[in-house]
Amino acid sequence: MRRLTWFNATSLTLGFAFLYIPMIIVIIYSFNESRLVTVWGGFSTKWYGELFQNEAFLDAALVTFQVGLISSLIATVLGTMGAYVLVRGGRFFGRTLFSGMIYAPLVMPEVITGLSLLLLFISIGLDRGMTTIVLAHATFSMCYVSVVVSSRLVSFDRSVEEAALDLGCTPFDAFRSVTLPIIAPAVISGWLLALTLSLDDLVIASFVAGPSSTTLPIKVFSSVRLGVSPEINALSTILIGIVTIGTVAASLTTKRAALRRKREQQMAEQASG
Repeated sequence: MRRLTWFNATSLTLGFAFLYIPMIIVIIYSFNESRLVTVWGGFSTKWYGELFQNEAFLDAALVTFQVGLISSLIATVLGTMGAYVLVRGGRFFGRTLFSGMIYAPLVMPEVITGLSLLLLFISIGLDRGMTTIVLAHATFSMCYVSVVVSSRLVSFDRSVEEAALDLGCTPFDAFRSVTLPIIAPAVISGWLLALTLSLDDLVIASFVAGPSSTTLPIKVFSSVRLGVSPEINALSTILIGIVTIGTVAASLTTKRAALRRKREQQMAEQASG
């Protein structure tokens, strides 16, 4: 095992400091008594109470979660279908174009994507609102789902699926009973990725959102332009806490699953021995 050199330790320390010191400062100043975010006025939690009484932020948070859940569900279904066709469809007319349409939004600037969707909605006469945000988020996030699911389908052992077909299953029953449970971790990962992208999006949502459908990132950005308020710090702290809890829970779940598989493998080896 290679020892940790002073250069690696210094680089690691500076990297973590660059990433996490701003977050720590935000957390500390979220408990600031003073309205001035750069002047410490004592410890207080009143800004959390002010935040939960701010209807504008609450409405924006509700719209954000509604859009995220609906768009990620649509993106997961369409992205999984696209990945299945791309991997299992073989060579068909227009495959190159289809593949390019899947991967293009991954490298397309968000400004171009948002402007294109805005012009599309205007041309078809669709009023900007929650529906347009859902369609826009599902459009670009389904590409990420397709990449995640297709990477799992490429390494999928098709002999299990073929055995189900030989036993009398229809292609749909084989996909539902055999293929889908095996690729379920990739599908769930794609859904979580689509949900994260939707909750975090600002650029595309700013193009397609309407007056009555402001998302939380747009609301925060609009508020910060007028000056950072302690309520923004409180909101950021809550979001950091949610992400931290989710990350720790996912890590513990993964470790427990790995230990369970290792234990089952050891028991199987002992039984066979």
